Amino acid sequence: MANTNQWDADWEVSEELVQRLIYSQFPELTSMRIKLIGNGWDNTVYLVGDEYIFRFPRRNVAIDLIKMEGRLLPKLADYMTIPCPQPLFYGQGNDEYPMPFLGYTYVSGEFPLGVADEQRAASATALARFLKKLHTFPPQLARESGAPYDHRNLRDVAGRKEKMRRFFADLNDHMQEEERLAMAGYLDQVQTDPVQQPDVFLHGDLHFKNMLVDEQGKVSGIIDWGDMNVGHPACDLSVAYSFLPPQARPLFFAEYGEVEEETKRLARMIAVYIPMLIWMQAIADQDEKVADEARATIKRALADEEPF
Repeated sequence: MANTNQWDADWEVSEELVQRLIYSQFPELTSMRIKLIGNGWDNTVYLVGDEYIFRFPRRNVAIDLIKMEGRLLPKLADYMTIPCPQPLFYGQGNDEYPMPFLGYTYVSGEFPLGVADEQRAASATALARFLKKLHTFPPQLARESGAPYDHRNLRDVAGRKEKMRRFFADLNDHMQEEERLAMAGYLDQVQTDPVQQPDVFLHGDLHFKNMLVDEQGKVSGIIDWGDMNVGHPACDLSVAYSFLPPQARPLFFAEYGEVEEETKRLARMIAVYIPMLIWMQAIADQDEKVADEARATIKRALADEEPF
């Protein structure tokens, strides 16, 4: 099929196809019901029973990513201070669906849609401890397990700023005047000097569609590890701006450890960039809840007691 958007599928993964693949390869699961959870950019996700999540690549680019998850996630068990899925079922492609797929332990929680700032602030310390520990995983071991190096080229600040200007033009009609002014002001002052920082191991895609919260709004799980890579820590530290309100950020950075201002600036930029993409996809999918959360994330990322 011809793809128009970055998130368009190369493969449609129907429930009937999933049943055939899972039940034929893992007969111990044949008594469990299968339910579609949703589509991300790279994978279609199904719940099997109440115990397992299965992810099926829907884009060709996701094949190597899911293979990497299967190899690398088990090695991270001692580095996880917040629950994350662990691969248990390694599915193989066939003539009908020539892709590998994975079944994981189920991590409970809901996407943080509409969570109040006070609830978000309660996760500041837990998120900081999680990333502080995760970022100590040996980068060389990650690379040997298939993790790419800075595959999104996050250090190219000038190129990212130009993309954000294009996204801004696409989103302009969906923004309120206050939002337009805030975004325009932010983009005008973004510094585009190249950034330098020691490389660390990263989750690589830490936004609200890859996080789960409990009934109190506290982070209960981190999911979708397909973008693991070695690169700039600002990629993950963006969660301090995208998920946490301004008043919780000092606590986050006090727990994580010293972070240079250059890194904080790049973290904020990523915290704005990613939800712009999510917002555009939500508009295309007519998903108002996700669109509203993406809009709120951008507003939160731009908010601060200090100048940008």
